[in-house]
Amino acid sequence: MSFEEVMQALEALGTEQTRKTYLAHGAHEPLFGVLTGAMKPLAKKIGKDQTLADALYASGNYDAMYFAGLIADPGRMTEADFERWIEGAYFHALADYTVAGALAESDLAQTVADRWIASGMEFPMSAGWHCYCKLLGRLPDEAFPPGKIAAMLDHVAQTIHSQPNRTRYAMNNFVIAVGLSYLPLHTEAAAVARAIGKVEVFMGKTACKVPLASERIQKAADEGRLGVKRKEK
Repeated sequence: MSFEEVMQALEALGTEQTRKTYLAHGAHEPLFGVLTGAMKPLAKKIGKDQTLADALYASGNYDAMYFAGLIADPGRMTEADFERWIEGAYFHALADYTVAGALAESDLAQTVADRWIASGMEFPMSAGWHCYCKLLGRLPDEAFPPGKIAAMLDHVAQTIHSQPNRTRYAMNNFVIAVGLSYLPLHTEAAAVARAIGKVEVFMGKTACKVPLASERIQKAADEGRLGVKRKEK
């Protein structure tokens, strides 16, 4: 499908209610208001198309930018491509899902995520931490250098409450991800979760809430859901 055909298809899938919801969460015009579930059949029809994904992401239309992540081919993306995408991520959903999701499927994941986490910029840091959340839930524990996750967990414990808004949310999710998916540090993650307590994040005009990491980790432990990894694609 061409760029124009995809844009027309996305526009046809949009609804006013979904558009209003996205605007309330922080997206801005232009956008059509397309639910993620409604995008998936179209993405399946197209398959992986990095050239088309780049064009859609560059459009500035929120739905097109999000859809770009569904058809991206992360294996073809360079560090420069990821930098361009994170620079265009004006909204946390683009940084945390579209960009972080694509990066997590790339061999460049840890290199780029580490740089973003150290950047001091809210959305790149948020994307970097969320990339690790995805990696922890997918890769075997030995895929991470010895001591790396422990050092990151300690950094969260020491700094989370002084970080930018969306970065706090991502770091809280990282603690949960370690507690659920990285068995070598489950006990340590649970301790950090108790120590940091409730993490305050401004969520805009929405009913969204920040999960309490200690409760999320304990619930997973009680249900026997620790160490479960998502299957590779």
